[in-house]
Amino acid sequence: MKENNNIHTDDKLICIQGNAYYSEGEVYTVGRIVNDKYFQLLTSGNDDHWYATLDDQGIYVSFDTETATNNKAFFDKIA
Repeated sequence: MKENNNIHTDDKLICIQGNAYYSEGEVYTVGRIVNDKYFQLLTSGNDDHWYATLDDQGIYVSFDTETATNNKAFFDKIA
């Protein structure tokens, strides 16, 4: 498995602040690791994905403000 600052492919993340695309309390799976900052976060029964960011703000998916009312969804890694 590839590593991304303690994020690995197939890790499970729980949404702690949702938006129109990610539901708070739902669990999502990490897909392919892109680099040390970005990775895929699978959606829709793992058939689709958005790109997530891991940085000093935490783990999140950021959307264009015209696309979603709350433009970021935040996640915690499930131990």
